[in-house]
Amino acid sequence: MGKSSKDKRDAYYRLAKEQGWRARSAFKLLQLDEEFNLFENVTRVVDLCAAPGSWSQVLSRVLIKGEKFGKSAWQDKEAKLRQQMFNVFGSDPDLGSVQPTEHGQDVAPVREETNASKPRGDVKIVSIDLQPISPLPGIITLRADITHPATVPLLLKALDPDYDSSTMNQQASHPVDLVISDGAPDVTGLHDLDIYVQSQLLFAALNLALCVLKPGGKFVAKIFRGRNVDLLYAQLKIFFEKVYVAKPRSSRASSVEAFIVCINFQPPAGFQASLEEPLGVGSRLPEMLQANQASLPIMAPGGPMQNWDTGAWNSWPEKAPNVVAADGIYDLEVQDLTTDDTKDIRWVAPFVACGDLSAFDSDASYKLPDDHVSLDPVQPPTAPPYKRAIELRRANGGAYKKTTGQG
Repeated sequence: MGKSSKDKRDAYYRLAKEQGWRARSAFKLLQLDEEFNLFENVTRVVDLCAAPGSWSQVLSRVLIKGEKFGKSAWQDKEAKLRQQMFNVFGSDPDLGSVQPTEHGQDVAPVREETNASKPRGDVKIVSIDLQPISPLPGIITLRADITHPATVPLLLKALDPDYDSSTMNQQASHPVDLVISDGAPDVTGLHDLDIYVQSQLLFAALNLALCVLKPGGKFVAKIFRGRNVDLLYAQLKIFFEKVYVAKPRSSRASSVEAFIVCINFQPPAGFQASLEEPLGVGSRLPEMLQANQASLPIMAPGGPMQNWDTGAWNSWPEKAPNVVAADGIYDLEVQDLTTDDTKDIRWVAPFVACGDLSAFDSDASYKLPDDHVSLDPVQPPTAPPYKRAIELRRANGGAYKKTTGQG
């Protein structure tokens, strides 16, 4: 979490420090969960590109500690209020039976607490990032590169201590329910380049998710929306039943950032995930295209030509009547051979806005109260990429070439 003037005016930046989150991105995952119920029946999760650990912190507090936020917390608060009200006015059949005390007075209705509100010990969460992550309760952290094939055995070993890396098997024996990724490259300002690099990072996260995700699982990742992003949606649609594009309320509207939410993992028949052959194709793509082209029917030049208006077949004219004699160019009209079934084959993922519309606007600036006290970040950067640059600047006399002791 930075401390620039823009961050100080951001309501979610201040709210994250007040609620103890490592970064404001924690609200993005919470708002995605409100819309899609990502944490429902989830016990095994992999968090990719996890540093500084705000999403892993959400997983730890929600899945392990049993805390509730947002809509679920509001529902619990309303339920407690109803319990207090019916403790005074009577019983509620929806809440449960009213038990009398030894003095003959009624007490609050008895409600059986669900397992989600209790600390759970059957949850396993693994976080991966190239940058070091400060420890979190119940989180297994790995410092690895998600684009490297050697990361798969490390992840499988963290998920299953009995995993034997000598088998060279890249399929998890105990697959996970959810894979999330909030990773993004260092932006350059060239939007087309940034979108391309982000899409490659997303494919790396997807290839790793395909190795550990169980059928029916979920996949959530950050994307940069661009002109050709529909192709990405169509590729994800091959592996998942439902694909959505979500924009949380805490994500700035001025940013091209969005999140792809894939639900119900359904791998194709015979598919084997491997980082050496991404998406099951890898380096065999040219050979597959060549084989596909070889299987197409060969049309000999000078063959018959069909009149698509009448359905009759005519022979190719030896000389068209509208030939330009000077250069011998045939002036022929190209007919549209597409049918009604093939004209509209583009698939567009549905766009969903997440979060309460009455919540804070991430692009707005709010007036601070008079008694406001600026808090320090919950978790300072452990090893930021700019750490070496700051050390070199201090060694050279600071930002304005001033050493200690100079005026």
